[in-house]
This record gives sequence, structure tokens and C-alpha cells, in this order.
Amino acid sequence: MTTATAYLGLGSNLGDRETHLRQALSLLGESVQIAAVSSVYETEPWGYTEQPAFLNMACCFRTSLGPTEMLALAQDVEGRLGRVRTVRYGPRTIDVDILLYGKLVMDTPDLCIPHPGIPERAFVLAPLAEIAAEVEHPVLRRTIGALLKDVPGRETVVRLGPLPIGEAGETD
Repeated sequence: MTTATAYLGLGSNLGDRETHLRQALSLLGESVQIAAVSSVYETEPWGYTEQPAFLNMACCFRTSLGPTEMLALAQDVEGRLGRVRTVRYGPRTIDVDILLYGKLVMDTPDLCIPHPGIPERAFVLAPLAEIAAEVEHPVLRRTIGALLKDVPGRETVVRLGPLPIGEAGETD
């Protein structure tokens, strides 16, 4: 069985954002081996700006799931946590995006890896660089850390710290 190392981006801007992130990690951890989790970052919305601020984070995982199976898992987690797709880039309880999957490059109608928004989104690069600064983007051939240094808006991404572990409202 082949195992891949991959990275997910998670975001939430509706309801109890920390709880949604924590629940998403827990649900993902039932199917993949989470190896690293970034701090939580608060960011202004991107694309559609008339909505609350987001909490964003990234995680590294090891999995024997293929990329399309991983997409199905991400969408299942989103559905289980009440995500409703209305406005593109709109508010959501949880967003789970596959950012990188090993050195894989694929572009299908349903899935593009690496995620095409990585180089232009500080809210993706800041948490990703925390756990994968030396990982090379397989298309751009630049490290995630180098991409973060060049992305506009990186100063607006605020690191809040580690995600508190436990039930809603508890902190570590």
C-alpha cells in the first residue's frame, strides 16, 4: 500500500469557528494520519468580502487514499459539519481544500492539485509555511516559504496560536 504525504487547508467563518476546525481535524483523523497541524490564523475574507473574518489553518497528513478519494473525504467532512454552498467564496462553517498531494500535478474538472490559489492567497500560505516552509510547489518550483515572502497581503494574516484542544469553549 502506497502512502502519500499531503497538505490540507481548513477555514471557517460561521458559528463557532474554532469548534468547526477542531471537528474537521477529528473527522479527517478517522481516515488519514495527521502528522502536523499549523497554528490558527485570522484573516479577512477573500473574493467575496461582505462576510465575517475567517479562521484558517493547514495540516499535513499521511494517507493511502488517492487524490479523488481524498476529495470525497474532504467534501464528506464539509457536509457533516453543515457546509452549504451558496455564494462562490462565500461564508461557510468549514472549507477543506487539498493544497498539495506529494509531488502530484493533476487538473480535472473536479480536482486541481496543487490547489491553484496557493501562490496568491496569504491566508493559505501563512499556515502552510508554518508546517511546510521547505516543501517545493511542484509546478512553480519554489518553496512554500519563498512564495509566502512574495504574496501580497501577508501582513493582514494574524497568527492567533495553536488550536485549543477539547470541547467547545475549553482552552488548553
